[in-house]
Amino acid sequence: MRVGISRGLLEQIMSEAAAHRHEVCGLLLGKAGRIEAVRPAANVAGDPARHFELDPVELIAAHRAARAGGAAIVGHYHSHPGGQAVPSQTDAACATPDGSLWLIVGGGAARLWLATAGRDGQVQFVEALLDIM
Repeated sequence: MRVGISRGLLEQIMSEAAAHRHEVCGLLLGKAGRIEAVRPAANVAGDPARHFELDPVELIAAHRAARAGGAAIVGHYHSHPGGQAVPSQTDAACATPDGSLWLIVGGGAARLWLATAGRDGQVQFVEALLDIM
């Protein structure tokens, strides 16, 4: 799967991640095959240095905006400070195999993953190709 994103949006996410010691997070907005906007959200996790949890107020507001004709939520992004841009065991434990996009920033790179169902019904992350425009 290929998913397009503008260089500016990707740089915005990378800059946000580089500016913080804790995990940053936000929503990816757009349509199938294209990330058209991002919506940064506060990380309200109990231990934001090691985990992320999107601020539910931001999540609900984004769903309301989408229902009112705004951009759809196609996934989210978060960072792994001091780690790599691959899904962690915690990510797998918290994910739903619903086909949503997971953009992870770590080690100076950004990689895109699709949360799918594995043979055992558990979450399996499949890497998607970021098409930077």
